[in-house]
Amino acid sequence: MNAKAIRTDSTHPDFIRLVGLLDADLYERYGALLADYAQFNQIENLRYVVVLYLDESPAACGAFKVYDDTTIELKRIYVDKPYRGRGLSKILMESLERWGAEMGCDTAILETGPGQPEAISLYHGCGYRDIPNYPPYVGYDESLCMKKRIR
Repeated sequence: MNAKAIRTDSTHPDFIRLVGLLDADLYERYGALLADYAQFNQIENLRYVVVLYLDESPAACGAFKVYDDTTIELKRIYVDKPYRGRGLSKILMESLERWGAEMGCDTAILETGPGQPEAISLYHGCGYRDIPNYPPYVGYDESLCMKKRIR
């Protein structure tokens, strides 16, 4: 397996395509409920994006935004279906966390939902622990928020 992570931003065409696949997957899982979360999942102006390639094919993506002076918020984590089960999600998570730590942040937070059990398992396996919902997810019963120290 020849995996390569590149750092880019939200204008990268492979990121845009993978996020389209992610949105389609989320719609299958959550249906109309997804519309309530659209405001939180915009990709315009994301400055910190990782696209992971497997043998030159775009296989996974993720991003983060700076949440506060010491914290990054992971966003838009996705592994394309043909590439799942190969450990790419852990490579992706490590790449995002490393980049955030290099920027001086010591904590990563994220939000997911109960309809994504494989994502929950991944995040727990990477050392994330459940926390109370942080803004803007306070009051959203379908949100599960997590946190991890990254340095």
